[in-house]
Amino acid sequence: MTTTTLSPDANELQNISALPTARALPRAADFLAKLVRDHPFLQSQVLPILGDARGAERWYVARRWDAPDGNFSLQLFVWPPGTRTMIHDHSSWGAYACALGTVLEERYERLDDGSRHEHARLEEVWRLPWSPRDGASTVLPGVGGIHRVGNPHGEAAVSVHLYGPRMGEVDGRDYDPSRDHVCDRPDDSDEAGGGVVQGWPLHGLRGRLKGAWMEGPGRETAVGKASAQREEGR
Repeated sequence: MTTTTLSPDANELQNISALPTARALPRAADFLAKLVRDHPFLQSQVLPILGDARGAERWYVARRWDAPDGNFSLQLFVWPPGTRTMIHDHSSWGAYACALGTVLEERYERLDDGSRHEHARLEEVWRLPWSPRDGASTVLPGVGGIHRVGNPHGEAAVSVHLYGPRMGEVDGRDYDPSRDHVCDRPDDSDEAGGGVVQGWPLHGLRGRLKGAWMEGPGRETAVGKASAQREEGR
């Protein structure tokens, strides 16, 4: 992984990271949606890393640009076929857009009140595929952004992620719904910088979704519809 203290349009990223979360996320999403369609960026930063992805068995961060003051981190994630993260959250706000291929995001809601140590009950609320034409996904810090990202497809994918200032001492938390378990994630864990490959589930992606599979443009509208459908079904 290559790390530098410079970034594409570092001034804009610094300006975004200085905003309150509610204002930063729309700006971050717009920045990333434009960046993944920027031909010079794709040619110089994204395409050169695809060679290594063909032989990889894990997802990993190939390149990152960190602010000197730590207020933002822009990272290039590589997703070989069949890889995905654990279910997790972040201690900062975040946004990402797919630069090549398509990734699948699962979003979760926490059902318990957090009063029991290392205990969490989750419910999947939606799934969305993200390709370069779909814009950017955003997550709030903590329980407002519990999700999992991966690549169930046959070709490698690359996504660009932007993280804002950290609001906690740890990188975030990892969840295991099979045990209703949650634990803190330190910076040096697999999920913080490259995870162990987990096999994609064999069941149909559409058939197990509680809400609806959303495709095409208008991500905010699609997410809103998924939430409305879930509420109507209760």
